Amino acid sequence: MASVFTKIINGELPGRFVWKDGQAVAFLTIEPVAPGHVLVVPRKEVDHWEQMDTASFTHLADVAQKVGRAIKEGLDAPRIGMLIAGLEVPHVHVHVFPAASPETFDLGNARKDITPAELDADAERIREALRATGYGEYVADA
Repeated sequence: MASVFTKIINGELPGRFVWKDGQAVAFLTIEPVAPGHVLVVPRKEVDHWEQMDTASFTHLADVAQKVGRAIKEGLDAPRIGMLIAGLEVPHVHVHVFPAASPETFDLGNARKDITPAELDADAERIREALRATGYGEYVADA
């Protein structure tokens, strides 16, 4: 059975994508720990990050870094956090988010009341920052 992330990647469930390439995608989570919280996900379903081949994991980390820079720029974030928890969905995903304190790293603090308009605005700011830094070819359409 396909993971929820595969369903988002395949368009079976909605997603606010900011990045798409042949190996990975990045989209906003619907329960962010901070505005602009993005998940970077390989297209190929792999349950645990340490099971990924090195080249695929390196690509995922590269995309996470580029998206993190765009989050920092687009949302004027003080720092960018990155977390691989691997407990919520059996499909590797890297959390990339603005980080202002250690509490930001606690996924239990995720907002459940964020509005679609807030998510849309955050996604567009990240897309704009990615375009401005030369990654327009990977920026997903809204």
